[in-house]
Amino acid sequence: MNNIHATAIVSPKAKLGNNIYIGPYCIVNDNVEIGDGCKFIANVYIDGNTKIGKKCNFYPYSSIGTDPQDLKYNGEKSTLEIGNNNTFREYVTVNPGTNGGGLITSIGDNCLFMINCHIAHDCIIGNNVILVNNASLAGHVIIDDFAIIGALSGIHQFCRIGKHSMIGAMSGIDSDVIPYGTVVGNRAFLSGLNIIGLKRRGFSKIIIQDLKKAYGVLFVSNEGTISERIKEVSEDFSKNEPVMEIVEFLTKEKSRSICKPKNVS
Repeated sequence: MNNIHATAIVSPKAKLGNNIYIGPYCIVNDNVEIGDGCKFIANVYIDGNTKIGKKCNFYPYSSIGTDPQDLKYNGEKSTLEIGNNNTFREYVTVNPGTNGGGLITSIGDNCLFMINCHIAHDCIIGNNVILVNNASLAGHVIIDDFAIIGALSGIHQFCRIGKHSMIGAMSGIDSDVIPYGTVVGNRAFLSGLNIIGLKRRGFSKIIIQDLKKAYGVLFVSNEGTISERIKEVSEDFSKNEPVMEIVEFLTKEKSRSICKPKNVS
């Protein structure tokens, strides 16, 4: 049974699951679909073609599914898909997709978006991602699983943020961040591997040691070209899945350059 406050406005066209709480002064518009067990505390606005999974929590003044902030947007029908067990704190904004990005913005499961974060049109966010207070994503950004975006950080459109990476607070990101990497600064530079995060998530000593060795070859060594160093790493660490994920990330077709350490061309 759903619990909808008398002051909430919920369209009869919206599709609601079970055991949903919709608090005071929330608004849920026509084309919204909400999964079981979601909670909208108060003053939450849900619009657009928005599909929300199960057990998501929305705090006051979060605004979800309103029109993209893109001058090229011309009212085309686009969607926002949100997975399960996500938390959207106060004043978080999330926009749907546009024609320029496949008409969809998507968020995976178990993510936390702290106060005043922004997720722009056509972003693709994986699972277990954290955006700390006031972090902002421009359009078409891809955030892979377990990445953490520090407070007051901004990410340029079309950037890719690799899995298990860590972006320090107040960073300006205009390049792709490798999986398992740590970056900081404005403009951000690659400062090493996210060793603390890897240990917390149970990566073995052998995997971490290999990641350190591969990182040294790729970003510390001056021998050969970057293509030659990538080939060397792929041959030497072919059985180490995290290392090979970095190799794949570096060789995949991309719109932005790769974030590198200081003084590395």
